[in-house]
Amino acid sequence: MLFSSLVFILAFLPLSLVGYHALRLTGRQALAKAWIVACSLFFYGWWDWRYVALVCGSIVANFGWSRAMERRPGKSKTMLLAGIGGNLLLLGYYKYANFFVQTVDAVTGAGWHIAHIVLPLAISFYTFQQIAYLIESHRDGKAAASFVDYALFVLFFPHLIAGPITHHKEMLPQFATLGAGRLPRSYVQVGTTVFVLGLAKKVLLADGFAMLADPAFGAVRDGAILSAGDAWLGALSYTLQLYFDFSGYSDMAIGLGLMFGVLLPVNFASPYKATSIVEFWRRWHISLSRFLRNYLYIALGGNRHGPARRYANLLVTMALGGLWHGASWTFVLWGTLHGLYLVINHAWGVLTSKVDTGAVGRVLGWLLTMVAVVVAWVLFRAESFGSASSILFSMSGANGPGTVEGFLFARPLGWFAVVAGFVVVTQLPSVLELVDYPRSTPGLPIEHDGLKPVRWRAPAWGTAAAIGVAGALAFARLPDPGIFLYFNF
Repeated sequence: MLFSSLVFILAFLPLSLVGYHALRLTGRQALAKAWIVACSLFFYGWWDWRYVALVCGSIVANFGWSRAMERRPGKSKTMLLAGIGGNLLLLGYYKYANFFVQTVDAVTGAGWHIAHIVLPLAISFYTFQQIAYLIESHRDGKAAASFVDYALFVLFFPHLIAGPITHHKEMLPQFATLGAGRLPRSYVQVGTTVFVLGLAKKVLLADGFAMLADPAFGAVRDGAILSAGDAWLGALSYTLQLYFDFSGYSDMAIGLGLMFGVLLPVNFASPYKATSIVEFWRRWHISLSRFLRNYLYIALGGNRHGPARRYANLLVTMALGGLWHGASWTFVLWGTLHGLYLVINHAWGVLTSKVDTGAVGRVLGWLLTMVAVVVAWVLFRAESFGSASSILFSMSGANGPGTVEGFLFARPLGWFAVVAGFVVVTQLPSVLELVDYPRSTPGLPIEHDGLKPVRWRAPAWGTAAAIGVAGALAFARLPDPGIFLYFNF
């Protein structure tokens, strides 16, 4: 059930909100929590009810295992490794079994084959989230006290499908008090603002740029060769499509959380304003970067064993991060390429640590970062190495004038849209910068003591006008809600 679908906006969301707030206002906290759990299960089951048992089984197993670890501190480390292994086996079967068999068959010609395994919705997100929970439970020697709160931590529908990957220390205290007390009216008002503006990002901007990106990548998949201009137009359009798609989803998730009085962590911080790859990864998909750093990079040794080991750890971490995105060698290469970017960036930082490059250096840094990111996004989007290499060769000018004419409609309009899109993502404030939304310290949970009022930073009349215009335009396209790209991961 897409956030941008009419069934979600006109039926599911109103019913879930009315039910929750009605129970909250009558003092029925336990029922209010149970209502959100039930709504979240219905939301997940809308895709395929057969997989509701899978996510429920994962929740019950991890909660029970963490409680068992708490009762047996002497065996906690062994039990932790078993728990992580169980989660990874589940993820590995559903997400990587077909990929593994196909790879072995391609390399050895052994004739291996298995029936196609359907990837359960959101399994990557809820598996990583629960692995982090088990690790922190082992470190603290304490598991979650309430099963319902833990179920909400995993199932809460605003973040269930595509993140952010939340930390139990930032979420369980909120769910413990959920459904009780007074909720400031501004939470619903600002939540609606953030949701509608995120919706506009998705259906107006992301889906708009898809109309330029999809024909380019589709033509190459079918054997066409693009001109340099069309290749760059397609790659830059996808760069903006992915940004507005995932950033719009993340805004919508935060807006939905606010409507229920829940503060979700910020997952995007204007990543295309970054002037280095290191800064880019501090701004893009922040919750995944936090997970990979805290539970993989540091576990491998981090930067504790000298530069060579540090760079090797970066490469391994980013390669596995690429594999997490999808069971394909193009994703592995994408992650490895970003690992190389980070290695070069850190090494360059050491060499120039005492040099002030000034404004010119920052501009050049931004340009180099964006070129590197766009090149990597081609690997991320292309369906094969052949398609990716064809587009990259075209971008370099090596493929000449190309073999297709006219498949990208309105080229001048397309370039105008791309330039305007980059002005938006690099010069304008983000949606969350328009409101006083609590920000987490990078790598640490949100710190707050109860529900403090949130408010618009912009004038109320301007905000209302923006919501009205964006909402009206978005609703005009809602009969065709499109897809969220990160639902595939």
